[in-house]
Amino acid sequence: MITGASRGLGAALARELAGQGARLALVARGEEALGEVVNAIRGAGGEAHAIVADVGVKEDVYAIAGAAAALVGDVEVLVQNASELGAVPLALLADTACEDLERVLAVNVIGPFRLTKALVGPMLLRGRGLVVHLSSDAATAAYPRWGAYGASKAALDHLMRIWAAELAGTGVRFLGVDPGEMDTVMHAAAIPDADRGSLARPEEIAGRVAEMIRDDTLPSGARLEAGSWRVAR
Repeated sequence: MITGASRGLGAALARELAGQGARLALVARGEEALGEVVNAIRGAGGEAHAIVADVGVKEDVYAIAGAAAALVGDVEVLVQNASELGAVPLALLADTACEDLERVLAVNVIGPFRLTKALVGPMLLRGRGLVVHLSSDAATAAYPRWGAYGASKAALDHLMRIWAAELAGTGVRFLGVDPGEMDTVMHAAAIPDADRGSLARPEEIAGRVAEMIRDDTLPSGARLEAGSWRVAR
């Protein structure tokens, strides 16, 4: 399962994993954009299913888990990619509306927590599974105007580490991945005057994340940086 799969890294990772034979449950809010990703994968001979839902809404999370079970069976790999940037232009913390912070936390922290809770049980019963949290360098560096997003990603990183510590030895692993700066719609919204030529392509980062997913020697609780990862191909 990949959340936030209708564009950017989520869509690129879906295409990458489908090409490697994965059966995919793809989650996003935008029905039309998600449908285009699913149709492209199916047209290339892969298997993908669309689940139109919002991970930031409590009731949607349990519907996501149920739909995935019906479409692809037990989820073996969960990629928590959906992210909320917050209101743009990005604001100083003193100018950030409480409701905007609540929405960012709902999508970037509480939603992933709920989705892991909903899907981790069968993983524990099987004695294997992988949950990947997509992080950001804003989780470790204090960038002005990135307060809501940065705080949410820092919380997501630590949530990953606690899951890993609590479920150590069960066969269920957790990884955090900082994809670095990419040429995406979200990045353009945050930094509209950025030099796009200096940004990584989502397809390039997707290849690296896919390699991380396949590498079962990576220790649970590790935080990895895609920019320094070398794909062995």
